[in-house]
Amino acid sequence: MAISTVLNFVYPPPPSVFTTAASVMIVASLAIVGLSEARGVHLQYSKFALAPNRKVPSRTGMLLFYSPAFLAGLASFLIFPDGDLRFLVLRSAISLHFFKRILEVLFIHKFSGRMGMNSMVVISLIYFLSTVSLIYSQHLSQGLPEPPVDLLYPGIALFLIGITGNLYHHILLSKLRKEGEGEYKIPKGGLFGWVICPHYLFEVIDFVGISFISQSVFSCSWTLATFFYLLGRSYSSRRWYTSKFEDFPGDVKALIPFIF
Repeated sequence: MAISTVLNFVYPPPPSVFTTAASVMIVASLAIVGLSEARGVHLQYSKFALAPNRKVPSRTGMLLFYSPAFLAGLASFLIFPDGDLRFLVLRSAISLHFFKRILEVLFIHKFSGRMGMNSMVVISLIYFLSTVSLIYSQHLSQGLPEPPVDLLYPGIALFLIGITGNLYHHILLSKLRKEGEGEYKIPKGGLFGWVICPHYLFEVIDFVGISFISQSVFSCSWTLATFFYLLGRSYSSRRWYTSKFEDFPGDVKALIPFIF
């Protein structure tokens, strides 16, 4: 019964050991990383960049987070020149997602420190391999029966809401300090009065939109995995702010307004 209900919303899983393994591994690995973040063991970037050695400049590290995944998205148009509308929209959305992140690194974010090289490599590989797996999984779904419930256009709407909200809150964060300043401040404006990481919240909405566009098992796994990781990271961010600022408002949640 549960499986038949799920199959109303997703393509039947293609007979591929690779995509099946990738779906399980992405959820398991990012759930573990998210739990580690909540427990205080962090990937070494942003305010948690405390690695004692082997660091790279934060701007360089962030560019290397996103560039391989963006290039993979662009390459998919050459590798898979054909495909239906859903496949075209998916590749466009994922390429736009990472292109936007690159532009933010170059023109919006303010950087003052460095990040751990190991964390940079891990995050870059996760984004790259997840993007490749997402596109390949969608390619394998070509020709399979369409899900009875078509979520393509709701997915486009959610993706646009997510990417716009994420950009807006990144701009608000960038205005808190000047280039080179290392001092953090309590963010204000937008949804910062409700959650300390609204940029993460909108990133989750972004990925929910992508999973709706794709309607593949792997895309749903990737979105769930991203949610687990950002849940842990936002929890740690809230704990960090409450430890640094005595006037941090107690009713501001971590990621989900009024709930968590």
